Formats: sequence, structure tokens, C-alpha cells
Amino acid sequence: MILHSKFKIQAALISVIISIGSVSAQTNSDAAGRLLRDSPNPIYTAVPFLTIAPDSRAASLGDQGVATTPDEYSAHWNPGKLAQVKKDFGFALAYNPWLRKIVNDMSLVYLTGYYKLRKEDAVSLSLTYFDLGKINFTDGDGVPIIDYNPREFSAMGTYSRILGRGFSGGLSLKYIFSDLSGNFSAGAGNQARPGQAAAADVGFYYNRDLVIDDRDFNIAAGIAITNIGNKISYSSIRADFIPTTLRLGTVLTHQVDDFNKFSLALQATKLMVPSSKVEFDSKDSLKTTPFFRTPNRNLVGGMFSSFNDAPGGASEELREIMYSVGVEYWYDDMFAIRGGYFYEDARKGNRKYFTVGLGIRYQTVGIDMAYLIATSVTNPLAESFRFGLSFNFDRKSKEADSVVE
Repeated sequence: MILHSKFKIQAALISVIISIGSVSAQTNSDAAGRLLRDSPNPIYTAVPFLTIAPDSRAASLGDQGVATTPDEYSAHWNPGKLAQVKKDFGFALAYNPWLRKIVNDMSLVYLTGYYKLRKEDAVSLSLTYFDLGKINFTDGDGVPIIDYNPREFSAMGTYSRILGRGFSGGLSLKYIFSDLSGNFSAGAGNQARPGQAAAADVGFYYNRDLVIDDRDFNIAAGIAITNIGNKISYSSIRADFIPTTLRLGTVLTHQVDDFNKFSLALQATKLMVPSSKVEFDSKDSLKTTPFFRTPNRNLVGGMFSSFNDAPGGASEELREIMYSVGVEYWYDDMFAIRGGYFYEDARKGNRKYFTVGLGIRYQTVGIDMAYLIATSVTNPLAESFRFGLSFNFDRKSKEADSVVE
């Protein structure tokens, strides 16, 4: 028995990609080239919840955090930042209602805590939990079979260390569990099962203070590759890549005076996953129906080939890069106003939206909020709110540092 459900629709919305439908075209070479050039061709991965920005600060800066000032959420974006967080220990909880314009029972919760062993190194533990809401499974005739609540989560441990003046690196190890359909049978010989994977993140972070025309600046740069791990499988038939992601970013901060500070942040993001290949299910002389298949490669081959395997060549490879820009203003390190923009090419997912947010810090407590403003009224992410609560502390007595400045 083959199971059908609205979950297939929700899964597509989770990754926020364009549906691929039938396209009519002549089967001559010009039409085929036009089809390849104009048809949407997003990159598909399993467990796309790993790419969702969990914290409101990053979300309000256009979904970026690889090079922003180290904070309690650093381990998610760039484990290399964690060693340079200013406080000695802390924890944070973030809550993200998800796709509320479409469903009302999907959400992502992120819990993280860190501890600085010495000035030079720090450790962190993080948990991400994604609830996809109740799904009604039906048979091929649309008859309800059972209601099910798919859930996914990842657990991560991070170690980060200062490697030199202003330079640090870090490594995270994580376990990923994805239960989309329980153990329901999806057909003879195709028993469904939860998917599991192990992955690693690696990142580096650098920042330096500058004085330009008697004005104080800080420039920072970060690079991280996250979710380097095995394919995940929900049955015995196929396995899918997890979203291995490369992020590069830089931030320029201007300390205007003792109370006012401005930052400009830029980030480029690319999935290190093979591009989908266009195939045709018909040789009809009048029209064909294209569909897109991810090549069957191993982890290392998929990562390195992702830079030169797009069907449209170099121009399509460039379209696979997503861009974020954000601006952050702090008053007295107590109140922040943020804004940003996220851009993804129309052929690769077409996510385009503005973001705004606020941050408040009082003694050990921090509160952050973010709001997404979609450029299209049909964007399922429109009107998304995100919330975060954090606590950061200093030890009363500190151990001797082993890093010489």
C-alpha cells in the first residue's frame, strides 16, 4: 500500500523551494537549452531544518552569523567564534513558529549553553528540535489511515580555541535524528524508518581593532563548513544528502563613541551538495516533462563536485550562492536595532525577504526578537516572528590564562 499525505506538501514548504511541474517545449536543441536555462532547479537535501536560523539576532540580520560578534549562539553558525565570547558561561533558548501563514502547529526550538574553560578555549552543548505538526496519512484513494506527528532533532557538542591574536577555530560534532513517518510501510519491500546521521562542523574566526582617521573600527571575518556528514535514509531504496553548507562572511564595526556602535555584516552561503540534473520522462516530439534528480555520489565527491556540476555551467553555479546583508546598531551595549536582507536566485528557491529585529541586554539577561518581511505576498515565510532569551555570566574568580597577549 502506498501512503499519501499532506506531509509531502509540507516537506517542500519546509525547504521553501519551487515546485517543479510539467513544461511544454519542442525537443530541438534550442528548446532544450531554453528549458535548462529557464526552469527552476533548486538543490534538494534531507533534514532542511538544519539550515533554519535558530536565533533572532542572526534572523534579523538576513539569516547570517558566521562573522558577527561572538555570542551564545556562536556554535550554530561558526564554532570558531565560541572561544572569543566575552562572558564566562551562559545559555539561551530560542523559539521559532514556522510557516504560520500555512500551518499553525510547526515550530523550531533551539537550546544551547556554553562554558569558557579558560580565556583561550570554550565548550558548548546545543539541541535543535523541529516539530512538523500533525499529519494525516491516507491511502491511494484518499481514505484516512492514521494521524502522525513527524519530529526531527539534532544534538551537538562544540570545542573552540584561540589560535593566535584575534584568531580562533572550532569543531562541532552532532547527531541527527529525523522521524518523518514512523515505521509505516510505503510499499512492498520498502519499509519506512526514521533517518539518522552523524555530522561535523568546522569554522574559523578572526577580528582586529583598527584606528582610521582617529576613529575606532573593528573588522571581522569568518568561514565555516557545517553538516559534513553521511547521507540519510528513510527506507532501503535511497539515501539523500544532508545540507552541507559553506558560509563566508565579514563584519565592519564602527565604535562612534562610548555609547553608540554600528555594524555592517555581509555573508555568502552555498550548499556543498551536488546540483540536480535535468532528465526527461518522455521522448514525445511535441513536449517533454522535465524532472530533477540528485546525482548518486559519496560525501567527499558530492562536496567537491558541487562547485562545478551545475547543468547551466558557471553562470548557474553563481546562482547557487545565497547572499545576506545586515546592519546592527547598539546603544550602550544595552539596546540594539537590526535590519537585513536575504537573497536567493529565482531558479534556486526564490527566497527574498527583508528582516528586522530588536535586542535588549540588562545585566545578565538578553531578549531578542526578529520579524521577516517577504517581498512577495505568496512567500510562506512571510510574517514570521522569532524569539530568544539568553543569560550570560562571569565567574567570580578566574583561572590563569594560558594565552599570552
